[in-house]
Amino acid sequence: MDSLLNIENLFTLGALVVLQAVLGFDNLLYVSLESKRAPADKQAMVRKLGIGMAIVLRIVLLFALVQLIQYVQEPVFGINIGNAIHSSFNIHSLIVLVGGIFIIYTAIKEIWHMISLEDAHETDTKPKSVGTIIFWIVLMNLVFSFDSILSAMALTDVFWVMATAIIIGGILMIWLADHVSEFLEKNRMYEVLGLLILFVVGIMLIGEGGHLAHLEFFGNPVVPMSKTTFYFVIGVLVVTDLVQSRYQKKLLAAKQRKAGTTPV
Repeated sequence: MDSLLNIENLFTLGALVVLQAVLGFDNLLYVSLESKRAPADKQAMVRKLGIGMAIVLRIVLLFALVQLIQYVQEPVFGINIGNAIHSSFNIHSLIVLVGGIFIIYTAIKEIWHMISLEDAHETDTKPKSVGTIIFWIVLMNLVFSFDSILSAMALTDVFWVMATAIIIGGILMIWLADHVSEFLEKNRMYEVLGLLILFVVGIMLIGEGGHLAHLEFFGNPVVPMSKTTFYFVIGVLVVTDLVQSRYQKKLLAAKQRKAGTTPV
């Protein structure tokens, strides 16, 4: 029986590692984009330290949720305005909602900076402090980890299995964060795509938070975006960006050929 339990735990551990990897995609993208605000020589350190601290706090959060899960899910307050708005907020819904709003704000702010008339070089020479960036990486990592921890608790009640999956997932994030950041640095055009994906992530979190809060507008409940829909939208954004990039390159090549054959 003990060996069977050990085998089951190992299978569960494998499933949780995969779950951490899948659910950690949006978190990884946020870490890569946020770390670019730091001085160039400290960006790798910021990613490693931020994710490392988040791993420790994730395990603390896991332990706290195991002990206090019923309190996190209990209603805290509600907003009811006639037939217009009905809601029943709990701690879980508030964390997810605030995280979604912050991510949307961050994405819109960065996109606005890109299309504003400010000199890009001037904004790049004013990096944020390392401490501030690490703080936001850790905080948003905890927001993203909420659902993955609750999903893990639905699969098993063995603490060491969940904690080990968190540690392995965090190590994978540290390794992948450098590669994603290097890719975005070499392909600056994909930064806009990354910010649009973050915007969709924020919408998904707001929908999920509204659903957890039983939020209704004029009798219509807020419905969360499914993971299938989320990845479908991400796939459409990626394909659209790739097609547009190739089309622009062909137009540029055609224009250059035309300019080369036109007599001066």
